Amino acid sequence: MPTEIVNRVANSQLQTIDLEDYYPAGPRSVIDIKQWLFHELVLKETEFREHLNKHDWSQYQNHFIALTCSSDAIIPSWAYMLISTFLAPYSKTIVVGNLIELETAIFQNIISNLNIEAFINKPVIIKGCANKPIPPTAYIQLIQKLQPQVKSIMFGEACSTVPLFKNKK
Repeated sequence: MPTEIVNRVANSQLQTIDLEDYYPAGPRSVIDIKQWLFHELVLKETEFREHLNKHDWSQYQNHFIALTCSSDAIIPSWAYMLISTFLAPYSKTIVVGNLIELETAIFQNIISNLNIEAFINKPVIIKGCANKPIPPTAYIQLIQKLQPQVKSIMFGEACSTVPLFKNKK
């Protein structure tokens, strides 16, 4: 007599969070400001402003932007701030840094606004395999948000998890 196979995972209270589900659509662009520097090394304010005024900023419509300078120039803070005034009407997010720092900033915003009501007092699995660039810091931020509210936190897949935290209540 065959016995019925019971999917205990499907019948459990386990809740899975996959950060890839929250990955926002939209192109990521890096703008290297060395192109607007004199000899790619010196910021001359008048020339810098002229370059910014002539640049087509509309090409960054709905982009996530990382501003950087790949030369060894010393860039004053106001220069990045000035560029952001041109980008703000078009872009979704602007950071000073590289693509990793951009993704980190994007996910910091996502996680801070994440509604975790469905996970309160439940065991949670944070899914780890992703095809999109989820920054490692996003997982840390997620744990910090969940830990005070959930029963337990595991990492991986339901069939093979690594326990990370168990609430002692």
